Amino acid sequence: MDIAENIKRFKEELPKDVNLIAISKTKPPEDIFTAYQTGHRQFGENKIQEMTEKWEKLPKDIEWHMVGHVQRNKVKYMAPYVSLIHAVDSLKLLKEINKEADKNGHSLDCLLQIKIAEEDSKYGISAEEAKEILDSEEFKKLDHVNVKGLMGMATFTDDEAQVKKEFEHLKSVFEDFKKEYSNMNILSMGMSGDYKIAVDSGSNMVRIGSEIFGARN
Repeated sequence: MDIAENIKRFKEELPKDVNLIAISKTKPPEDIFTAYQTGHRQFGENKIQEMTEKWEKLPKDIEWHMVGHVQRNKVKYMAPYVSLIHAVDSLKLLKEINKEADKNGHSLDCLLQIKIAEEDSKYGISAEEAKEILDSEEFKKLDHVNVKGLMGMATFTDDEAQVKKEFEHLKSVFEDFKKEYSNMNILSMGMSGDYKIAVDSGSNMVRIGSEIFGARN
């Protein structure tokens, strides 16, 4: 598995307006540094503790993306350095992120995770719940979080028509939200198995792990 070659291939293949997040969870810092040496700077992790350990060891111009489910009691560990939190699914979590960002003297960018998959195991909220959060007086008081867009994960299935339907639904929600909330510009959808469908459906940020770093242990 040639990590540098894989990064290069994705950079050439993806449209210029699609951001590649290299998902490095479970992979050692050496693998991330190999990708870093190609000029790539955006990496995603799904466990805060693991991401923090890597942040401590690796160059400080890396942009770290938290792509996994976030426990509120662990936000403080990533608040000093995280670039984008993808999977925000409650007002309570936004309040915690706001509190820790304030302590660190900056603002943190987030995406709201919309549940588009049929699997119960997938996290996320409905578009209606997301709108309730964004329209609430409590949210409007949070001055250290920026909701920059939406994130979603399609059903894990070989049925491409179903995956496409789910991604297109999220794209349509995103377009509606963009009209109402001016700073929405990120639509994070698509992983190693379905990123081509996601990009065709309007994604501008893909999260690619095994296709870059190889299968996870």
